[in-house]
Amino acid sequence: MSEWWTYSLSDFLLFSPRTYYRLFELYNADVWPAQILSLALGVVILALLRHDWPGRGRMVAAILAGCWIWVAWAFHWQHYATINWAAGYLAAAFALEALLLVWTGVIRNKLEFDVEWPVLQNIGLGLYLFALLVQPLIGILAGRNWMQVEIYGVAPDPTVLATLGILLLAAGRASWALVVIPILWCALSGAVQWTMESPDALVMPLAGVAVLFLAGTRKPE
Repeated sequence: MSEWWTYSLSDFLLFSPRTYYRLFELYNADVWPAQILSLALGVVILALLRHDWPGRGRMVAAILAGCWIWVAWAFHWQHYATINWAAGYLAAAFALEALLLVWTGVIRNKLEFDVEWPVLQNIGLGLYLFALLVQPLIGILAGRNWMQVEIYGVAPDPTVLATLGILLLAAGRASWALVVIPILWCALSGAVQWTMESPDALVMPLAGVAVLFLAGTRKPE
């Protein structure tokens, strides 16, 4: 039996890149036209961020929570579990994040958008727009089938990045508990992509590190 230090990340990968991307192709076909609704909800969030409407924090949190619970059930539990035994645990983590969003943003109304630093506004909004509009195109630019694209609200990576962008826009440290699961997913997704030698393997980890650093610079409430 080989010693544990002789193993590499590829030894723990349970599927091939072809199988992984084929999974997204089948998933997108199965959930269509949910992608249109999720992108529309993404635009709704942009409208809410642009105008200081009463209860906008609750509405944004509710939309994000809906996206997380959808990914937990439809992607992880129903599809990813067919190629990865750990998908059930990932589904639980995404469901927990949805509950945290409901508790923090909807019930306690602690998701407020009054960021003092313009740099956080720009980076947070930029990260959100990247997840909404640019990230779905990365797979195509990398040579994958357009049916294998990852869309905000129905696929994990863009949903996580969009959420991190929103949390950067949120004032104070009330959102700290909401950052943990997205950051952990950034690390895990990056490891999987790196093992599959995907050209966009560093996108998620770099975004996670940047958000973690910027969130740590906030002043206490």
